Order: sequence, then structure tokens, then C-alpha cells
Amino acid sequence: MKDLLDTDLLTKEEILLIIETALKLKKEGIKSLSLDGEIVSLLFFEPSTRTRNSFEIAAKKLGAIVVSMDTSGSSLVKGESALNTVRTLEAMGVNYFVIRHRDSGFPYPIAKKIQASVINAGDGTRGHPTQALLDALTMIEAKGDIFSKKVLIVGDILHSRVARSNIWLLKKLDADITLVGPPEFLPEEFKALDVNISYSLDEVISDADIVMGLRIQRERMEKMSISIEEYIKRYQINRERISKAKEDVIILHPGPVNVGIEMTEDILYSDRSLVERQVTNGVFIRMAILSLLKEMRTYGSNS
Repeated sequence: MKDLLDTDLLTKEEILLIIETALKLKKEGIKSLSLDGEIVSLLFFEPSTRTRNSFEIAAKKLGAIVVSMDTSGSSLVKGESALNTVRTLEAMGVNYFVIRHRDSGFPYPIAKKIQASVINAGDGTRGHPTQALLDALTMIEAKGDIFSKKVLIVGDILHSRVARSNIWLLKKLDADITLVGPPEFLPEEFKALDVNISYSLDEVISDADIVMGLRIQRERMEKMSISIEEYIKRYQINRERISKAKEDVIILHPGPVNVGIEMTEDILYSDRSLVERQVTNGVFIRMAILSLLKEMRTYGSNS
């Protein structure tokens, strides 16, 4: 495995190896794992706070040199292709490219044409594999395992890169997934992913072990038949709804949370919410990925 492009390309064994490595790092700290002398380039064509900083902290904790490129001030604005930019940086010694882009599928052709590892930090509405991996780590930490656990993913499924990567990953770990949201955010095509679909959060929340909210963008709501007020009424994760769930239900959200829309503030900061733990786990998951990719690359070069 040279790259991490999305969870649909990972085997169950690879997923568990990444999670187990992250748990070991979290429990025991950095021992044999090291990126000394390695160079990590952060190529973010979209704004990011959590993912970008998490990767930078993860790489620096492992001893790597981190180069954070300002794409608005690079040769890209002069017409240079992204591939040429990446190949130029690779020639300078970059070992990893962490790429986020608004276009779905953007990192894939680049990964095929370079020797360095490419990590997808979010591409359009297609995927966000490291987010799904840190979500799974958080679930497993809290629940022991997620075999047959009932997971609700609530919100704008249609435009969510997080939802897709989570669906692919959680299916491989044998979770029971239900997608919940308004019909306009949850078209019938999602049934092909072998998941349950519900248009009513109230009808399915009582059986849930894990509830994951997704970010709602106001500009998209303005183009829909359902208003923000109606969305809140039908899909907000709040105290009344959570009171109908299991006593040990846990609540996740990839962030940033629109407090008062996707969930209420009291729920976000309640004992059931693991949103801040997700952020913490993001660093360990990304440390694990960087370390394992180096190991795989080194092993491959010696085989």
C-alpha cells in the first residue's frame, strides 16, 4: 500500500491495522515509529482547520519536516498543472503529499504518476478516509467493537464526503448502518450501498448505539423545499431525542458543528458526546497512517 485514497480501497485487515497502530500510539507513545528525515507536503486547495492542523501535528510528532504550501500563491495560479507542481516538489525530496481538493477524484491520477505517497484529505463529495478511520477508532474505543452495532448517520448524506467513506469502512467492520435525512439529501441510490434508509430520526433513534451528525450548509438549505426550521424540528440531535435512545448511546460529528442546527449545545458538550475525542484521535490516526505508509514503502522497496 503506497497511498491512502479512500476506505473502499482498504481491506478489513488494513483498516484494523491502522486503528490498532493508532491505539498503540495513544497508549504507549512514540517508540520505534519515526519519520525522521521524511518530508510531508500539505497541499490544501480548500480551507481546513481540523484536518490540516491534525496532519501537521501528527507529522511533526513523528519527527518529519512539514511543508505547508499556499496554493493561491504558487505557480498553479500561473497555469502550472497540479501534477507538475507535485512532481517538482517530489524532485525536492517530498515523501508524502496530503491533498485536499474540491473536485471528487482529484488525488487519484496524481498518485499513479509519482513514487511518493498520496493521502486523500478530502476530495469533493466523494471521500474523506482519515475522518472515517478516526471515527471508527473513536467508536471502537467507546464500544469495544462495532460488529452489529447500529450506527445512524444523520444529515446531508448527498453532499457528504464523510458519509461515503464511513459507509464503506463501517460495512467492512460489519456495522448496521442507517442513513437518516430529508429525501432531497438522501436519494434512493444510496440503497445500492446495502444500508438502511430512514426519513424520520424519531422512528430509528431508540435502537441506535451510535449517532453521527453531519454538517448542514445553509446555502444548500436555501435551495431545498425543507427550511432550516423544519430540519431542526425533524432531524436535530437534542436532549428530547437522545432521551429516547439507549443509555449508552454515543454521539459523533466530524465538525465543525452548527450548534443549534445539527445538535444542541448541551448535547455537544454532554457525556455522551465524543466530538472532542474525535479531534484528539485524528492526530493518532494520522500518525499511524504516515508511519504505516513509510513501513509499506520501505518493505516494498526491499522486496
